Amino acid sequence: MFLNRISCHIIWKRGQILEQRFEASIVWLILNGETEKALETLAKHYDVNVPNLKVGLPKGRKIKTLGCYNARNTTISVLNSDVLKEPFVILHEFYHHLRTNADAKHLGTEKYADEFAKKFIQAYNSMKAGRSGNN
Repeated sequence: MFLNRISCHIIWKRGQILEQRFEASIVWLILNGETEKALETLAKHYDVNVPNLKVGLPKGRKIKTLGCYNARNTTISVLNSDVLKEPFVILHEFYHHLRTNADAKHLGTEKYADEFAKKFIQAYNSMKAGRSGNN
Protein backbone atom coordinates (compact mmCIF):
# COMPACT_ATOMS: atom_id res chain seq x y z
CA MET A 1 0.00 0.00 0.00
CA PHE A 2 2.78 2.42 0.94
CA LEU A 3 4.64 1.76 -2.33
CA ASN A 4 1.46 2.39 -4.32
CA ARG A 5 1.15 5.81 -2.66
CA ILE A 6 4.75 6.60 -3.53
CA SER A 7 4.23 5.47 -7.14
CA CYS A 8 1.06 7.55 -7.45
CA HIS A 9 2.84 10.58 -5.99
CA ILE A 10 5.77 10.18 -8.41
CA ILE A 11 3.42 9.83 -11.39
CA TRP A 12 1.38 12.84 -10.25
CA LYS A 13 4.56 14.89 -9.74
CA ARG A 14 5.88 13.89 -13.18
CA GLY A 15 2.57 14.91 -14.77
CA GLN A 16 2.67 18.21 -12.92
CA ILE A 17 6.20 18.88 -14.19
CA LEU A 18 5.20 18.01 -17.76
CA GLU A 19 2.23 20.39 -17.55
CA GLN A 20 4.47 23.12 -16.16
CA ARG A 21 6.92 22.61 -19.05
CA PHE A 22 4.02 22.80 -21.51
CA GLU A 23 2.77 26.05 -19.96
CA ALA A 24 6.28 27.53 -19.93
CA SER A 25 6.80 26.60 -23.59
CA ILE A 26 3.59 28.42 -24.56
CA VAL A 27 4.78 31.60 -22.86
CA TRP A 28 8.19 31.23 -24.52
CA LEU A 29 6.55 30.94 -27.95
CA ILE A 30 4.51 34.09 -27.38
CA LEU A 31 7.46 36.08 -26.06
CA ASN A 32 9.46 35.05 -29.12
CA GLY A 33 6.82 36.19 -31.61
CA GLU A 34 5.39 32.75 -32.39
CA THR A 35 1.91 33.53 -31.14
CA GLU A 36 0.12 31.64 -33.90
CA LYS A 37 2.14 28.51 -33.11
CA ALA A 38 1.33 28.98 -29.41
CA LEU A 39 -2.39 29.19 -30.20
CA GLU A 40 -2.19 26.11 -32.42
CA THR A 41 -0.44 24.19 -29.64
CA LEU A 42 -2.95 25.35 -27.02
CA ALA A 43 -5.90 24.42 -29.24
CA LYS A 44 -4.47 20.96 -29.84
CA HIS A 45 -3.75 20.47 -26.12
CA TYR A 46 -7.29 21.47 -25.11
CA ASP A 47 -8.92 19.82 -28.14
CA VAL A 48 -10.60 22.96 -29.51
CA ASN A 49 -10.41 24.80 -32.82
CA VAL A 50 -7.59 27.28 -33.29
CA PRO A 51 -8.93 30.80 -32.77
CA ASN A 52 -8.38 33.43 -35.43
CA LEU A 53 -5.90 36.16 -34.58
CA LYS A 54 -6.27 39.75 -35.71
CA VAL A 55 -4.28 42.92 -35.12
CA GLY A 56 -6.67 45.80 -34.53
CA LEU A 57 -9.60 45.96 -32.13
CA PRO A 58 -13.21 45.84 -33.31
CA LYS A 59 -15.06 49.15 -33.55
CA GLY A 60 -16.35 50.38 -30.24
CA ARG A 61 -13.56 48.86 -28.15
CA LYS A 62 -11.72 51.22 -25.87
CA ILE A 63 -8.20 52.14 -26.91
CA LYS A 64 -7.08 51.17 -23.37
CA THR A 65 -8.09 47.57 -24.10
CA LEU A 66 -5.13 45.47 -25.21
CA GLY A 67 -7.18 42.54 -26.46
CA CYS A 68 -10.62 41.04 -26.76
CA TYR A 69 -12.28 37.82 -27.86
CA ASN A 70 -15.22 37.68 -30.25
CA ALA A 71 -17.09 34.39 -29.84
CA ARG A 72 -19.15 34.90 -33.01
CA ASN A 73 -16.15 34.69 -35.30
CA THR A 74 -13.82 32.97 -32.81
CA THR A 75 -11.27 35.76 -33.09
CA ILE A 76 -8.73 37.10 -30.64
CA SER A 77 -8.14 40.74 -31.54
CA VAL A 78 -5.21 42.71 -30.15
CA LEU A 79 -4.60 46.45 -30.10
CA ASN A 80 -1.37 46.36 -32.11
CA SER A 81 1.42 44.02 -33.19
CA ASP A 82 3.36 44.63 -29.95
CA VAL A 83 0.57 42.94 -27.99
CA LEU A 84 1.13 39.73 -29.99
CA LYS A 85 4.18 39.21 -27.75
CA GLU A 86 2.26 39.78 -24.49
CA PRO A 87 1.59 36.36 -22.94
CA PHE A 88 -0.91 37.65 -20.38
CA VAL A 89 -3.17 39.18 -23.04
CA ILE A 90 -2.98 36.25 -25.45
CA LEU A 91 -3.57 33.62 -22.75
CA HIS A 92 -6.35 35.66 -21.13
CA GLU A 93 -8.21 35.88 -24.44
CA PHE A 94 -7.52 32.22 -25.25
CA TYR A 95 -9.23 31.33 -21.98
CA HIS A 96 -12.39 33.05 -23.26
CA HIS A 97 -12.09 31.02 -26.48
CA LEU A 98 -11.68 27.85 -24.45
CA ARG A 99 -14.70 28.56 -22.24
CA THR A 100 -16.84 29.48 -25.23
CA ASN A 101 -16.00 26.13 -26.82
CA ALA A 102 -16.94 24.34 -23.59
CA ASP A 103 -20.22 26.20 -23.17
CA ALA A 104 -21.42 28.67 -25.80
CA LYS A 105 -23.41 30.65 -23.20
CA HIS A 106 -20.51 30.97 -20.76
CA LEU A 107 -17.62 33.24 -21.67
CA GLY A 108 -15.83 32.75 -18.37
CA THR A 109 -15.15 35.46 -15.88
CA GLU A 110 -12.31 37.92 -16.10
CA LYS A 111 -11.02 36.59 -12.79
CA TYR A 112 -10.64 33.04 -14.17
CA ALA A 113 -9.15 34.29 -17.42
CA ASP A 114 -6.57 36.22 -15.40
CA GLU A 115 -5.79 33.16 -13.26
CA PHE A 116 -5.37 31.00 -16.37
CA ALA A 117 -2.87 33.45 -17.87
CA LYS A 118 -1.00 33.92 -14.60
CA LYS A 119 -0.60 30.16 -14.18
CA PHE A 120 1.23 29.90 -17.51
CA ILE A 121 3.42 32.90 -16.74
CA GLN A 122 4.28 31.52 -13.29
CA ALA A 123 5.29 28.22 -14.89
CA TYR A 124 7.54 30.09 -17.31
CA ASN A 125 9.12 32.13 -14.50
CA SER A 126 9.66 28.99 -12.41
CA MET A 127 11.28 27.11 -15.27
CA LYS A 128 13.41 30.12 -16.14
CA ALA A 129 14.53 30.53 -12.53
CA GLY A 130 15.29 26.82 -12.26
CA ARG A 131 17.41 26.85 -15.38
CA SER A 132 19.32 29.98 -14.43
CA GLY A 133 19.97 28.48 -11.00
CA ASN A 134 21.61 25.43 -12.58
CA ASN A 135 24.14 27.39 -14.60
